[in-house]
Amino acid sequence: MTSRITSSMSLTVWGALILLSVLWGGSFFFVEVALVDFPPLTLVALRVGIAAMTLWIIVFILGLKPPKEFKVWLAFLGMGLLNNVVPFVLIVWGQTQLASGLASILNAATPIFAVAVAGFLLPDEKASLLKIVGILIGFMGVVIMIGLPALAGAGGLVAQLAIVLATVSYAFAGVFGRRFKQMEINPIITAAGQVTGSSLVLFPIALFFDGPINFALPQMTSWLSVISLAVFSTAIAYVLYFRILAIAGATNLMLVTLLIPVSAILLGYFFLDESFEVIHFVGMGLIALGLSAIDGRLWRFFSR
Repeated sequence: MTSRITSSMSLTVWGALILLSVLWGGSFFFVEVALVDFPPLTLVALRVGIAAMTLWIIVFILGLKPPKEFKVWLAFLGMGLLNNVVPFVLIVWGQTQLASGLASILNAATPIFAVAVAGFLLPDEKASLLKIVGILIGFMGVVIMIGLPALAGAGGLVAQLAIVLATVSYAFAGVFGRRFKQMEINPIITAAGQVTGSSLVLFPIALFFDGPINFALPQMTSWLSVISLAVFSTAIAYVLYFRILAIAGATNLMLVTLLIPVSAILLGYFFLDESFEVIHFVGMGLIALGLSAIDGRLWRFFSR
């Protein structure tokens, strides 16, 4: 059983969701730099491993007490599998076969699966018609913004299915993670427990497939990217993730995947001198329209 959440998000929660999208949107830049020197699975393992160390240091500094119950640590492992191991491995493999644009579009389908999974398993997250319409509008915005050509001839069916299964895993993770609020576990400890559990699984996988790595070989820029990816896009991001999940629920939390491409494009424009096209503006407009439908306040105002 899970504690009830509020389906209507406050401006504070919307702000946290936007900040989370910026932290995860920035991960694309860090990953691109780090992959020059690190194999994909090794990078993923280092990401969660360094994030785990960072979070446990914060737990120690704040004087928080880690849980002692075995069932809690088992839940951390389950969350790590659903939210890190399964999707990260599937996405890493899928992106070796697919264009990045198509992978981003498929990943943005996460809220659609979240509505289905949460609506079926959680009695307090039944989706309204307006929310479903809003998610579909937002998804179309992502498709338009990233580019319709990404949908054509960009990889095989199995690779596309791998990305879709990753999004389904994210949806189940959102539902599974609702239990930590009922357990009264601090989001910092929950985030630390999740990435600790995923580290225990991912490091052996990375060692098996990528082999041992000479840590003296990577350039300083690659190491800085790995550390930034771990600290900002993983450790801090997952603390925000669990705070939003506890307040707003799984379906609302998964809306972040509609915002991540927006953040990634804007960060690229402002900091990497990447182009900003009219099609990006149109796509972002549709995403904003979809999110306003999901929020409902603006629509209720004009329907008076």
